[in-house]
Amino acid sequence: MIKTRYFILFLITLCITRLSFAQGKDYELGASTLPNRYNQQSGYFDFSDPEAINIKVSVWGFVRYPGKYVVPINTSVIDLLSFAGGPTDAAHLDDLRIYRVNEDSSQVLIKIDYNDIMYESDLSKKYKRPPALEAGDILVVPGAPRLYTRDKVALWVSIISALTSLTILILNIVK
Repeated sequence: MIKTRYFILFLITLCITRLSFAQGKDYELGASTLPNRYNQQSGYFDFSDPEAINIKVSVWGFVRYPGKYVVPINTSVIDLLSFAGGPTDAAHLDDLRIYRVNEDSSQVLIKIDYNDIMYESDLSKKYKRPPALEAGDILVVPGAPRLYTRDKVALWVSIISALTSLTILILNIVK
């Protein structure tokens, strides 16, 4: 219930920000003249090709370098994930999402399974290829933080340590 509320709030925020910035240009010819093409701190990454049409897309969620990207028009979803540093270990790769706002202001949500893209030859003929990226697309990689054994052990050790300290304090006060 709470996750659904946060997801709906995220979608509303995403739509509002997308519509407010829809006036910017999403196509470029050639590469940028900026000397730093990979600026990790700003969240803007330029992988443009000087001899091609380039588009602006965004990658958000559980990837190593989320942000806005300038990439050649023939970039695939896998290429874009690679440019973003790949998914983190907490990413849900069976539920990749592309949010697209068409020219007539209609919005489209395209769900993709990473395994369908990677293992296309092993799938049945019902398989549908993921769509090509378009200017202004937003790739969202959902996920949830994972707790590993070491995290669980650290949590329990800290709880037991706090209880032990509290017990010793109470025993010292009672004496």
